[in-house]
Amino acid sequence: MEEFDIPCEYGIDVPEEKKFSVSFNGLEKILSLLGKHNIKATFFTTASFALKYPDTIKKLAEKHEIASHGYCHTGFSDDDLRKSKETLEKICGSVVKGFRSPRLIKVDNEKLFECGYTYNSSENPTWIPGRYNNFTLPRTIYNTPEGILSVPASVSPLIRFPLFWIAFKNIPLPLYKFLSLWTLGNDGYLNIYFHPWEFSDLSGYALPGFIKKKHGEALLMRLDSLIQTLKKKAEFIPIAEFVQLRSQER
Repeated sequence: MEEFDIPCEYGIDVPEEKKFSVSFNGLEKILSLLGKHNIKATFFTTASFALKYPDTIKKLAEKHEIASHGYCHTGFSDDDLRKSKETLEKICGSVVKGFRSPRLIKVDNEKLFECGYTYNSSENPTWIPGRYNNFTLPRTIYNTPEGILSVPASVSPLIRFPLFWIAFKNIPLPLYKFLSLWTLGNDGYLNIYFHPWEFSDLSGYALPGFIKKKHGEALLMRLDSLIQTLKKKAEFIPIAEFVQLRSQER
């Protein structure tokens, strides 16, 4: 849950107010869908977005998990770890346990531990051209030497096909469902993610095709179908709850 700043990566200027409103519009649609299915989620939220919509964040925290996505989505520094956590906790009135870095950039687990985080979900253990090469990282949840639990984004077994937002909107839905169910059956859980702004109408922005292939209502219907499929096989819970259950099992 972040400012809609992805057009800036492609030289498209977006007014500051629009960056927030596009994401907020998508958030309302996401919340309606989650309510329809009565499921919980984790919202990795920038402090700047939370400061813009504090009442919404506070209400969200009553049912869902609020975790940190840095202070703002454009730019990141180690100081953001503590500042974003403190800001979110003050707004939502609950402890922030998780962190996911903007654009999944590498973050220091030792600094996360010092700031009081429990888990880090900033790794996509695959290869994305121009972004990262994480084939050497563990594919599933693991304990780091710094005392932080790493909860990577889900990738398929064997070939490590990434199941993140770009894959969801670009490959055939039956194939995405197959890969998701395969990963779920193999790993015992599934950690996939999307952005609220994806569920707004993006037709007015000259973004690359792989970003706009599905957006707005079409993408919402696609997610609705995926949720219906996954609900037959698994329960939807926030990451902090999943982490707690895993620790109890061990």
